[in-house]
Amino acid sequence: MRVVLATANPGKQREFATLLAPRGIELVLQSELGIDSIEETGNTFEDNALLKAQHAAERSGLPALADDSGLEVDALGGRPGVWSARYAGVGATDEQNNLRLIADLNGVPEDQRTARYRCVLALVRGPSDRTPILAQGSWEGRIGFEPVGNGGFGYDPYFIPAGLNCTAAELSPARKNALSHRGAALRDLIARLGSWT
Repeated sequence: MRVVLATANPGKQREFATLLAPRGIELVLQSELGIDSIEETGNTFEDNALLKAQHAAERSGLPALADDSGLEVDALGGRPGVWSARYAGVGATDEQNNLRLIADLNGVPEDQRTARYRCVLALVRGPSDRTPILAQGSWEGRIGFEPVGNGGFGYDPYFIPAGLNCTAAELSPARKNALSHRGAALRDLIARLGSWT
């Protein structure tokens, strides 16, 4: 079954495809179908995930899967949260977002730099699906002081998962899938799929 992944991010596509391929789901990026991203106007991860999935389904005529995910830092009152991809402004790069995060945490000691990645997935059969599947996952950790590692994307070079002495950017893709918020949300989604496919 072809399902549109409501993102232009090939990193997310790789992570999702690894776990969904065994269910017979082939993911195609919305950007490959000429579908532009919709503005994320929701106040929660759930709102944004549904908004993106419905938009992709409407434009493609196919079922659609979307995620909204981000980093919640306790010392910053949960920011950047739903603004994670735009923390340094609309169109900001990962580097710019990371620079703002580290600047905002200036002076915050290590034991107060607790954080978590959160992910909400929305899977819809079509744009007016009244029973979308919503799944979620989280990944606890803390924010380091210096970027380490070349893997992953986003805040991964600064995110040190709980119980580990390395950043998310140092993990292999398989290890990251096993631990991450997105991996947890995908496993939750798969558990909720039932006879959907």
